[in-house]
Amino acid sequence: MPDPHLPDPRFYDTLAPASLDELAALTGARIADPAHAGRTVRGAAILSRAGASTISFLSDRRHAASLRADTAACFVAEPDIGALPAGCAALVTGAVQAAYALAAERLHRSKGWATGAPAVDPSASLEDGVVLAPGAVVGAGAAIGRGTCIGPGAVIGPGVAIGRDCQIGANAVIGFALIGDRVKILAGAVIGEAGFGATLGPKGIMDVPQLGRVILQDGVTIGACTTIDRGAWDDTVIGENTKIDNLVQIAHNVVVGRNCVMASQTGISGSVTIGDGCQLGGRVGLADHLTVGPGARLAAAAGVIENVPAGAVWGGFPARPVKRWLRETIWLTRMAGRRGGDEA
Repeated sequence: MPDPHLPDPRFYDTLAPASLDELAALTGARIADPAHAGRTVRGAAILSRAGASTISFLSDRRHAASLRADTAACFVAEPDIGALPAGCAALVTGAVQAAYALAAERLHRSKGWATGAPAVDPSASLEDGVVLAPGAVVGAGAAIGRGTCIGPGAVIGPGVAIGRDCQIGANAVIGFALIGDRVKILAGAVIGEAGFGATLGPKGIMDVPQLGRVILQDGVTIGACTTIDRGAWDDTVIGENTKIDNLVQIAHNVVVGRNCVMASQTGISGSVTIGDGCQLGGRVGLADHLTVGPGARLAAAAGVIENVPAGAVWGGFPARPVKRWLRETIWLTRMAGRRGGDEA
């Protein structure tokens, strides 16, 4: 059974364990207690997924008080983080995210493509009735269900699981993903590429490894040239029967509920949660770490920078209740007219 504290082995290889002494040398961090130098860790994980054999990071002292001794073997922590539980080791540095990123790169590697492999890897599993158009590529360990059609030039990455009666359009690229039944992914869509995570490292800006997945539940439709990033560690999830238009961007760790609709050019920043039955008009933009309550509706081009209550109808920038936005817009138009605003 896979270790829940480590990235999904279908998509990521976990490399040899590393000692804290090695990680300290790699990251430039200091081991808080030299007695822990020989301790080894097997993997990297965010705090909510950390285990007794992992290294995690702790950049906020407010979380330190709630930790248990078995939360993680080691933390990368700020110098002033305070006391950690007995038995927890710490790598101390002023560049917490960079050190964690370097440790994660040392401990995990995404599965790649085998050199010289055939278009359909022999280890892939295809049920009866799967249709592969010319130029389709299926990676090692992938699984595709009965009645699914894979379009010309589509790329199904290593370990990807696709359910039954799905339609994958021409030149779609799918990796690091688990896909349900009756899912439609239109031409040119890209599912499961790395989310946008960057931090300042010892040699400048560096990428933070993205070790999560994308999950598309049954009945989802993904429009042409839409991109959905895999999670940084937690999954990016699109709920059952949600319909997404062309040219939409969904960032890492986003969770979208069931029966939602999103029009073209919507952009959703990382770690947003959208409830069931929401409707997003074209060119809606959401800032990161927000919650949109179930049944909410966002008017076209709304710029959302705060949480949206369930059932609310918002518009404008910054987005606010649509009736208020319209009243304010009418008032501003009238005031501009009175002051000769049309003369220019």
